[in-house]
Amino acid sequence: MSNPSPLSNESITPSSPETEPHREYYDRIVRSLKGPVQFLSFWAAIALPFVYLPLLTQGLGDPTVIVAFVTLLVANVFALYVGHGYDG
Repeated sequence: MSNPSPLSNESITPSSPETEPHREYYDRIVRSLKGPVQFLSFWAAIALPFVYLPLLTQGLGDPTVIVAFVTLLVANVFALYVGHGYDG
């Protein structure tokens, strides 16, 4: 003989009907933005390495150039990650 659980299944309530339309609206927005965001990220990942060239020819001796280079590198990695699913 086991003791019943202190919480019954009735204490777990399903989500309220009010929250469902908001979730569907959010999902629809995400689905509609996914394609354009992947498109832009894909092409940004291709174009960003061309911006490295002037920085590298100038040299990485100046701290502002180093910060710009690292920022572009991080942006390129992020663009590669976001745009990798684009099959354009």
